[in-house]
Amino acid sequence: MSVPEFAARPQLSEDVARYVRKRIFDGTYTAGEYVRLDQLAAELGISVTPVREALFELRAEGLLAQQPRRGFVVLPVTGRDLADVANVQAHVGGELAARAAVNIDEVQLRELKEIQAQLEDAYAGGDDELTVRLNHDFHRAINVAADSPKLAQLMSQITRYAPESVFPTIPGWPDQSIKDHRRVLAALAKHDAELARKAMSEHLAAGAAPLIEHLVAHGVVDETNSPNS
Repeated sequence: MSVPEFAARPQLSEDVARYVRKRIFDGTYTAGEYVRLDQLAAELGISVTPVREALFELRAEGLLAQQPRRGFVVLPVTGRDLADVANVQAHVGGELAARAAVNIDEVQLRELKEIQAQLEDAYAGGDDELTVRLNHDFHRAINVAADSPKLAQLMSQITRYAPESVFPTIPGWPDQSIKDHRRVLAALAKHDAELARKAMSEHLAAGAAPLIEHLVAHGVVDETNSPNS
């Protein structure tokens, strides 16, 4: 696994948290394994301070626990937790999309369509890192158009719990996501709030089942903790 150029980035703790989160959800860090602060800092070529901040952030998210004199240990990821996150995302994201449908102007709509075109190209080119970034940009642009900063901030916090980096690797999800995004765009172009709410809610909720199935298959999620077990 390649190591990003952390030392040159601002907001280091957020980048480190994203990096560790990805390792948890791709199975590199397994439940019960300790994440060593000094070792991770040396691996990334940065000081321990942003690493410590990142690990505390992940502890607050429930992905790590802090053990006295032993450091931070990876907690089990459950299907129920992932389903809960998806359901909350669907509710809040749907409301933001509905508000965006009322407020969005032609410039914002044109920018959103351009982001989607770039996202589809990235999917076609198999560039997982770029697809994650562009997908984030797509949803963020809608949340900005909603002109509801507190609700958008809440959505941003919820999204931290969702393993965005996993989705491009799930068989069939890129095609499904493209169809869903096009439905959302069509609703926004019509300024149809309820259609936008429905399209976005269904899109965000639809990711839960394939995500959990994928993570169970890769040993990241314990099947006995899935919502339907």
